[in-house]
Amino acid sequence: MRTSSSNRLSPLCLAVASALVAQVASAQTDTPRMTAQTITVTANSSARDRAQNDSLYTEEYTPAQQASHLSDFLEVVPGVSVGGTSSVNQRIRVRGLDDTNLKVSIDGARQEGALFYHMGDVTIDPDLLKQTEVAVGNNSVTLGNDALGGAVAFKTVDAADLLKPGQKIGAKLHAGYASNNDEVLTSATVFAAPAENVDLLAYYGKRDVESGEDGDGRELFEDSKGENILLKAGATIADDHRIGASFSRTEKKGIFPFRPDFPSRPEDPIPQQVKRDTYNVDYGFNPANPLIDVSANAYQTKTQILRDSDGKAGYEFDAEVKTTGAKVENISMIESRVGNHKLIAGVEHYKKESAMSRDFAKASNDEAKNTSVYLEDQWHLDKLTLTPGVRYDRYESPKFVSDGKTYNNVVGALAASYEIAPNTQVFASYTQLFNGPDLSQTIFNSDGANTFVNKGLKPEEGDNSEVGISTVLRGLTLDNDALQLSAKYFKTNIENYLQFVRTGGGREGLDCNTGRPGGNCQGSVNSDEDYEIKGVELAANYTTNNFGMELSYSRARSEGDKTGNSIPSVSGGTADSGDRYMVNLNYDPTNELGLGWRSTYVASITDNNGITKPSYDVHDVYMSYAPRQFKDIKATLGVYNIFDETYANHSSRLSDSDAATDFEPGRNIKASLTYQF
Repeated sequence: MRTSSSNRLSPLCLAVASALVAQVASAQTDTPRMTAQTITVTANSSARDRAQNDSLYTEEYTPAQQASHLSDFLEVVPGVSVGGTSSVNQRIRVRGLDDTNLKVSIDGARQEGALFYHMGDVTIDPDLLKQTEVAVGNNSVTLGNDALGGAVAFKTVDAADLLKPGQKIGAKLHAGYASNNDEVLTSATVFAAPAENVDLLAYYGKRDVESGEDGDGRELFEDSKGENILLKAGATIADDHRIGASFSRTEKKGIFPFRPDFPSRPEDPIPQQVKRDTYNVDYGFNPANPLIDVSANAYQTKTQILRDSDGKAGYEFDAEVKTTGAKVENISMIESRVGNHKLIAGVEHYKKESAMSRDFAKASNDEAKNTSVYLEDQWHLDKLTLTPGVRYDRYESPKFVSDGKTYNNVVGALAASYEIAPNTQVFASYTQLFNGPDLSQTIFNSDGANTFVNKGLKPEEGDNSEVGISTVLRGLTLDNDALQLSAKYFKTNIENYLQFVRTGGGREGLDCNTGRPGGNCQGSVNSDEDYEIKGVELAANYTTNNFGMELSYSRARSEGDKTGNSIPSVSGGTADSGDRYMVNLNYDPTNELGLGWRSTYVASITDNNGITKPSYDVHDVYMSYAPRQFKDIKATLGVYNIFDETYANHSSRLSDSDAATDFEPGRNIKASLTYQF
């Protein structure tokens, strides 16, 4: 993003250095030669939001433009990691908590439920995205249920993001190739504004993937074809009203390992299909009245896994989770003699349903519902900002998990920030947490058969506390340079941690009547101990004319109050990852050429039981070129894992056995070409 001066801010700062956002808000932006997705920053965002939330814009960060997996760009945010090598096994973790404890949404549509613990639950192709917003930790009552660790909000591209000034219709063609797995991506986007108040967009993309290799040459088996569709339409009525509708689909078909998180295991792979459909309708009303700024949406999203085992009993299934919901929110700007208020009020309702068929016969279904209302006041008093908030949730739990029990819960939050010096803020926040019992993993649904229905199951509760400081220093060595520094310390307490106890395979199940260990039933129980997660996140970003350097460090550790063990992970072992150090360098020697280097070092970590996740050190280099004489064309080249490191992400499945470890790809050369007209 270019400011009105000659200072070019590093795109990397958008991902981690929130303190500079306030500076960017007042700057005018030039129209880029290649029309990037629109970046909008409002001066009304609170200091807490600027310091504690991060945004990553796809067109502003080169690895994101070539991404085939969410880890290619999300891991630039301190505290966020993404495990799983395959695109059907993407596992987002924030401070060690996986996506079952995060509020994950696509264009405002919640992505709820868990399907199969050997696969991921987030089904989206990065090529659809324009922006990803990450709330690292839950610091606001606006997030709500299913957000113990925070939130990840994916936003797909709009026609307005691509249309050039005065343009009525345009198109964008994109092609990419990755050498490690012979991955080929082709996509086409058509966008138009047939009338001044109407915009339309249609996207279609294909991604074909073959098996790749890790750094030691082991095959990471996958043979798949993916299709992605995005359709959007929007209209502005009488200047004050905005309505829109969209449909997106991500579908992946192919031959995958029976357990996709064991990509090198010598088991016969089987045909599998993963598909997500999301329908969304949104409405906005923003008249010339500071008290009214209404946004609303209604949606339905369905994620499905289908398996074809050629008639082999027990392996053939159709697992599906569907979420239907709606949300209405209003923002009021109120000026008073004692400061100004940004009042956020909202109501939300959603229902999540799971259905399972095994061996061509219906096996089970279950559902849960949540209704909530919330109120948050961002109260600005000169250099001080106070943000109290309150939320009420009525959660109706799944019948075959906790007997359909209804939980009524009220949580509160309080945040504060203070400008101790120009461009320097200290901040603190405290948020109470609530998470009702989730649907069981869909493949284990059984309509009560061989299931302990836990009528005494408690919801997960706790709190998240954070303190930190952020600052921007200018003119250190040059008139237009900037150094951004931020530091956070956090502590999250979780009570009644929910765990699913399986049977079979030599595992000890639950007594079908009492729920005590030692039986043949499966079911959900509250952990015998409470957990505490503590850690720090540090970031430093230096930018000047055409150079940027960003350093970050993140650490999170969980500990049980009785055994000292870390939070267990559904993918095996514990949820904790080693300390992560990241260096990003960005240099633009000319207006046409951009160069970058990313280095990631993750230290080894040994849990309370003596099991070690080994360290790894990965380096990526990339460049982009947009020739002046062909201003509608952009070429990008990157070499990822340039030194062919053999490693597994600490958020992936790790085991003493190489065959049961989800290794990352070795060296991967990616080339892509974009033509927009």
